[in-house]
Order: sequence, then C-alpha cells, then structure tokens
Amino acid sequence: MNARAFSALVRKDLALFFSDRRAVLLSLAAPIAIAAFFGFLFSGSSSESAPIALLVADEDGGPLSREIAARLSADAALSVRAVSGASEAREEVRKGKAAAAVVFPKDFSGGAVKAFFGREARPELRLLHDPTRGAEAAMVRGILTQHVMEVVSREAFSGPQGRIVAEESLSRVQSDPNLPERDRKVLSDLLRSVISWQDRAAQPGGEGASGGPAGGLRVPFTTTLEPVTSRKGVSYNGYAHSFAGMAVQFILMAAIEFGVGILVERRSGIWRRLRAAPVRPGVLLLSRGASGALLSLLIFLVCMGFGMAVFGVRIRGSAAGFLALGAAYSVMAGAFGVMLAALGRTPEATRGLAIFAVLLLVMLGGGWVPAILFPAWLNRATLALPTRWAVDGLDAVTWRGLGLGSALPAAGVLLAFALLFSLVAAWRFRWEEA
Repeated sequence: MNARAFSALVRKDLALFFSDRRAVLLSLAAPIAIAAFFGFLFSGSSSESAPIALLVADEDGGPLSREIAARLSADAALSVRAVSGASEAREEVRKGKAAAAVVFPKDFSGGAVKAFFGREARPELRLLHDPTRGAEAAMVRGILTQHVMEVVSREAFSGPQGRIVAEESLSRVQSDPNLPERDRKVLSDLLRSVISWQDRAAQPGGEGASGGPAGGLRVPFTTTLEPVTSRKGVSYNGYAHSFAGMAVQFILMAAIEFGVGILVERRSGIWRRLRAAPVRPGVLLLSRGASGALLSLLIFLVCMGFGMAVFGVRIRGSAAGFLALGAAYSVMAGAFGVMLAALGRTPEATRGLAIFAVLLLVMLGGGWVPAILFPAWLNRATLALPTRWAVDGLDAVTWRGLGLGSALPAAGVLLAFALLFSLVAAWRFRWEEA
C-alpha cells in the first residue's frame, strides 16, 4: 500500500470537513444539546421525581372510603386531588391531567367488610388510568391495595360494622343445610372467636387500643429501595446513557455525510481522475473509511468529554474498555459510510434512505430510551444491531462500573460489523454513476 498517498487522501478528507465550520458545529453541538435534554428527562434522581397525580372520586362517602382517601393523600408517592364523581375523573384522565383515578362505588364501605368474611360479591374499585402511564398505574394499584386491606381488616376485626357482619355470617353458617357438619363446626368456632375478639377489642384497654391485631392487617415487611450502580453511595447519572446514545446517533449521521460525499465526488468525476492516478482502488476506499473513523472518534470524544465536564458523566468501570468501544464504533461508522456509498445510486436518494435507517438503528439500539423498556422479544431481537452493542457497552463502563471484560465482547462485535460493511463496500462499489 502506498502510505504517502493514503495519508494524503486522509488529510484531504479531514481538511474538507474542517473547512465547513457550520457542519463541524452541527456535528459536535447537536449531539451535546439533545443528550443534555434526554439526560435531564431520564436523570433518575429520586429527589426530583414528581409524585404521581391521582384523582379520587368517592361516590360511597362512607367512613372506610373516606379514611382510605385520607391515607392516599398522606402517601408521599402520590399527589391526590378529590373530584365529584366518576365522569369528572374519567374526563380529567382523558385530558392527561392525572396519571390515574380511583372511583369508590356506592356502598363500598359496607360491601368490603361483608366480602372480607363471606362469599358476598366484592365491591368493584375502578382504577382509571392514562394508557401511556401504565407503570404509574401499577404503582398506584399496589399502594391502593395496601391501604384498602389495612382499613377494611381493621373494621372487620374491631369496628361496629365488622361485628354485625360476623354475627350475620355465623347465623348463615349455622342455618346452611348444604354445609357439612364438620365444616359448620370449624367455621362457627372461627366466627365465634372473631366475635369474642371484637368484644375484647371494644373494651377500654383492649387489644384494639394497644395497637394489637384488631388494629387491622399490616403489610408484613418493610422495603428498602437501593439503586445498584458502580458502587454503593454513587447515584445513577442519566446523562451517561443519553450522551452515549447521542454520540452513537450523530456519529452515524456524520457517516452518512461521508458516504454521500463519496457519491458527490463520483458524480463530479473526481473519483475517475483519482482512479487514473497511481493509487490502487482499495487504497482510495480505505482512506475514506479511515478519515471517517477519525472524524467519528473526534465526535465521540468531544461529546462524551462535554458530558464528563459539564454533567458529571464518569467512567466508573474500565477506561481502556471505554476507549476500545469508542475506537471500535468509530471504525464501524467509517466502514458504514463507505458501504452507503457502495450501495447508493445518487446522493439525494442515499441521504434520505440512510437517515431513516440510522434513526431506526439508534431507536431500536436503545440510544433514545434504555432497551430494557422494550418488550422482551424486541429486547432480544435488537442484539442483532451494532448500535445496541455500542450503547450497552458504554453503559457498562460508565454508570454500571463494569470492567474490561464487559467491554471487549461489544468492541469485538462492532469490529465484526466493520469488517462486514467493508466487504460489502468492496463488493458493490462502482466507480461510475449508474
């Protein structure tokens, strides 16, 4: 290979790129601006997380529904607002003013206690929710279940309504002709014990007053929320993922311009004249891939460096793995640009199709939002994309704090894609426009 000619061609490409200041600015500033926006949205800071907006429509108005609503209002994870009824709650959720709404039906207070002891129909709590906020609705459902069980069980074991329901249930058990005698005795003993407990709890100084079981069933555990990052005490930095994703995207956007530039030069006859020079065709293609890789690496270092300097992005894992991933992805991007030139017919058509393809690659690769949010089948399928390996690898060596062993497989896959793209480019490249 003619090293002097190769280096001259690479220097020519770099000089042309830096001569267009607007293109340089967009290539470097755009990923930084978009990454900062996505990082702010997905920062993961619990101190900045807003409580879930919840509406409560109490059509029952009973003591139990009022107490459950009060407990929901006191929950730090919720921001509760009362509305007049189900129709108003539905309209507010439809307009996107709340993530969810709880509707207590009429006679909820009485029906819930009866259903606690017997086989009566359970009152139906309606949880209206915004379909785009399913995760928040699931969280509301869990919180609601906890408060309903605590309030209803307390009423069943120590409240006046619980006493009435227990006596009615005992009367039905004793008069049910279809109930086997053995079961009748067991259930009767159980209900008499409940009534006896209710009598004791109602007395001054009883178990209900001292906070015993008559105070209602409680969740039998406490939960400690501990985010698992590179090391204990280091919080998750959402900017690390967003800067990785935007670096991945805009490196490919720059690769599109590299490839389209080749097509423009071919149309203008520059490649025909270069082909007549004493330089092998492979050197010409390799020089474009090398210059594209160098410019891609520059974009990567500037974008990630800005995230480190301004937004606290840190390499918590292997620095060598971080550099290996950046270099491997840059080589892949350079080969991708040459492949676009080999497969494309005209600059105009190639640019449009390539932009669409790159957006799909980045979106499905987890560059916009983490791939863990995808459905399980899509999460597995996207492992066939180079962008997925690049984003996951950069996540591993930044906020996850993993070592070189987690970066090398991803870097190897990226280099394999670079080889594949290079082979396709060498196979399909045309020196003349069709």
